[in-house]
Amino acid sequence: MSDLNNIDFENMTAADFETVLPDLFASGDGRVSEDPRLQKFLAANPDAAALVRDLETIATHARSLFDEQPEVEPSDDVWLNIQKKLNSEDEGGPVAANA
Repeated sequence: MSDLNNIDFENMTAADFETVLPDLFASGDGRVSEDPRLQKFLAANPDAAALVRDLETIATHARSLFDEQPEVEPSDDVWLNIQKKLNSEDEGGPVAANA
C-alpha cells in the first residue's frame, strides 16, 4: 500500500495513478472521482477518468450484492392456494404433476 500523503497529485503521471488507484479506492468511500486531489489529473486524462467512473459503478453494484435484503413473505393468496392443493390431495383429488 502506498502512502497517499506523499503523492504529488498535482504532477502525477499515468503510471503514478495506476500505482495509487487501488489505495485510493481502499482508503475512501468509493467516490474517487470526487477526490479534490485528483480533479486536475482526471480532467487532463479522460481515459483515467472513465476508468474511475467504471470502477465506481462496479464497486457500487458489488456492494449492493451484500446489502441486507428484506425478507419477503408470500402473499395470503399463495398460502391459500397451497392449502387448497393440500386439502384436495387429502380428499383424494387429482394431484397435478407440475402444481
